[in-house]
Amino acid sequence: MNVDHEIKLLVQEIKRLGSPNADGNISVKFGILFADDRCANLFEALVGTLKAAKKRKIVQYTGEILLQGVHNDVDVVLLVDDA
Repeated sequence: MNVDHEIKLLVQEIKRLGSPNADGNISVKFGILFADDRCANLFEALVGTLKAAKKRKIVQYTGEILLQGVHNDVDVVLLVDDA
């Protein structure tokens, strides 16, 4: 799979699992994304896809890289509605 396609899938999954935050952007906790069965089947490397999406300013989150367990409560915020 190419990165552009994976980022489009990531945007869809954030919309499916997330909810609007105070700024009106859709937000989801990393732990929810990571634990979701559908996401586990879609993404070989969820963390890598998130990192690529962050670099393209499609999502925003605190820190460089997210690790399961340690960063479960970190908000992944969707900045671009249609990637």
